[in-house]
Amino acid sequence: MTKVISFSELRKIKDNLPDGSVHKIAETLQVPVETVWNYFGGHSYEKGQSCGVHIEPGPDGGFVSLDDTTILDMALELIEVKEV
Repeated sequence: MTKVISFSELRKIKDNLPDGSVHKIAETLQVPVETVWNYFGGHSYEKGQSCGVHIEPGPDGGFVSLDDTTILDMALELIEVKEV
């Protein structure tokens, strides 16, 4: 399912992840860590892959259209567990 959020909101989610979460998500999904970083706005395509993230210019860093919300959903779950 496609989801559109602001780039700054996506970065805020990444910044609120508990330590080691990017590695945990990558391991669970069996993808390179760089692919998860790319999902959150990184640009490491030598080792990582593109993962259906499309950034359009605009306010708040622009808008991000996510083709697949699996990484986002996992990140939000990890943040929720951290806050409990």
